[in-house]
Amino acid sequence: MSSPPRRTDRVPATLTDPALAFADVTKRFQDGTVALAGVDLEVASGEFVSVVGPSGCGKSTLLRIASGLTKPTGGTVTVRTGKIGYVFQDPTLLPWRTVQANVELLAELDGLPKQERRRRADNAIKLVGLGEFTSRRPHALSGGMRMRVSLARSLTLQPELFLFDEPFGALDEITRQRLNDELLQLYSTQGFTALFVTHSVTEAVFISTRVVVLSDRPGRVLGDFPVPFDYPRPPGLRFDQDFAQLAGKVSACLRGDLEPRGGPPLVDQQVEGRTRR
Repeated sequence: MSSPPRRTDRVPATLTDPALAFADVTKRFQDGTVALAGVDLEVASGEFVSVVGPSGCGKSTLLRIASGLTKPTGGTVTVRTGKIGYVFQDPTLLPWRTVQANVELLAELDGLPKQERRRRADNAIKLVGLGEFTSRRPHALSGGMRMRVSLARSLTLQPELFLFDEPFGALDEITRQRLNDELLQLYSTQGFTALFVTHSVTEAVFISTRVVVLSDRPGRVLGDFPVPFDYPRPPGLRFDQDFAQLAGKVSACLRGDLEPRGGPPLVDQQVEGRTRR
């Protein structure tokens, strides 16, 4: 029987506390579907953790719980900041607004004065490389550019924790890789903590400090793989032998080939220490 639902706690962090922590988190929907079962996962401040798993295993539900959009049925979630950015699978831009006005939207809804939200929007637009497109509307932008607008919109809230729900999944491979590179530049310069959901093992290994593998529904942690490559990461890293070996381990765990039998989640012991930034 599931323990009673508990609220997501938002408490001040100490130097040793994780920025985000899931402890024995379960999510059961009203129709009886169990999306998550006993998820334990910690994300340290400054980490970039990607989550991979089969469709329907609760990856997006995990993000929604972290953001406070939905509550866990059991277990606890601790988020040590109220400054959260959320980038969805779809850019969800308002078609009648320009790039500038779309980027300002969240700051506007947050009640920031016009001058301040304009300043933040200008900075965010420059960071994502859309300075020449501020007067364009969404229909005149490519898919990659629309996603950059969505990212810039979240940047105006100056988030300490970024949640990404497969933001690049609908894009072509070249655009996706380019946005991976640009996202890592933002990560290096802005210093946020990230939890990133993706179906792409290659993407997860390339951008992350750790890759966490969830099982089929109900989602539970099958494996946790530290990524040993230093930042900045050159595009050619994707063709490196060590990169391919790690991606192969993650893929094998995803398929269930490395799933532990009756034991704790698999943790890759061949990688020692944290990824350096």
